Amino acid sequence: MLNPQLNKHGELQHLLSIEGLPKSIVNHILDTASSFVGVSDREVKKVPLMRGKSVFNLFFENSTRTRTTFEIASKRLSADVINLNIQASSASKGESLLDTIDNLSAMHADMFVVRHSQSGAPYLIAKHLNDHKQNHVHVVNAGDGRHAHPTQGLLDMYTIRHYKKDFTKLTVAIVGDILHSRVARSDIHALTTLGVPEVRAIGPHTLLPGGLEQMGVRTFTNMDEGLKGVDVIIMLRLQNERMNGALLPSAQEYFKNYGLTPERLALAKPDAIVMHPGPMNRGVEIDSAVADGPQAVILPQVTFGIAVRMAVMSILAGAKE
Repeated sequence: MLNPQLNKHGELQHLLSIEGLPKSIVNHILDTASSFVGVSDREVKKVPLMRGKSVFNLFFENSTRTRTTFEIASKRLSADVINLNIQASSASKGESLLDTIDNLSAMHADMFVVRHSQSGAPYLIAKHLNDHKQNHVHVVNAGDGRHAHPTQGLLDMYTIRHYKKDFTKLTVAIVGDILHSRVARSDIHALTTLGVPEVRAIGPHTLLPGGLEQMGVRTFTNMDEGLKGVDVIIMLRLQNERMNGALLPSAQEYFKNYGLTPERLALAKPDAIVMHPGPMNRGVEIDSAVADGPQAVILPQVTFGIAVRMAVMSILAGAKE
């Protein structure tokens, strides 16, 4: 079975998931991203690598932050960017997803950045394009259902590499709603691919999915135990809609057991970094003193995210047909 993300030359044709990507390609994306970060961590250079190319942002699900960083990344590559609010257009008229893709392909799209509430939607689009010999059109998964969020996983890896240099000596803890988190899945696949020897998942039983051990992850329901001696802490956003369900008692109870406070952070290594995909629920999954403290690298993550998305799009645009 050929990897649907790679072309016949073994190059990246679509970015659909970190799962199954060769380590060499993950490292190539991270290396390319570092060439776009300027002299300071807060600066991302502009380059003309995609001049004359059209990038369509197809967001079937709201996400201002992810869409904005893709838009900035496209413009820094000198691409033309078309943002489509799909909720208000074709989908509500009953037009099928693939009809929408066909119409946009006819408008000479070069790349689709797709966010969809259904797991697998970006795969469906990529398969449809390949089946119709539209190999010059590339698909980037900007988050699909509970399945994957590969560019978030890659920007998390870039951030870890920037601060910690060597993946092969790290203990990384992912904390929170792992059951519903596409970010957690992408991070776990990326961390194991890059050779992190210990990945921990910390959360209540109700939010830890089965099968984590088979993915090489150690699970903890006790936050204090799980944080002992870790190098990196990745806090996940607790979805507000889940706080009212049967999975969690209350936001206050959650914070008491799983919120990252300065006291809990002290259990990790003294130079541990704290990450969060955003937007944060302060006082629910993370204390403001930690979020704004010296060990948090949450804002650099956002800056690096632009460089990583530029790297992914420039590599796809340069792939042979």
